[in-house]
Amino acid sequence: MTKKSKIPTEAIDLQIADVLRAVPYPANKDQLVEIARDAGASNELLSILDGLPEQDYADIESVARLIGSNYGPGVSV
Repeated sequence: MTKKSKIPTEAIDLQIADVLRAVPYPANKDQLVEIARDAGASNELLSILDGLPEQDYADIESVARLIGSNYGPGVSV
């Protein structure tokens, strides 16, 4: 039996937190999107990550700050 990812069924803020915790930092936008896709993230999360600026992110907080400033304070990691 293969274990299915729970990520697609989680609320978006939980998806973001789970995906960002799985990223080896520093990471660029493409790496964030790839890791999220591999984790089975929803299209909504993939769109959010794909909308981030093309840059290197030093840590989880730097990504979360940008997502929070663009998508609201309800997003936390």
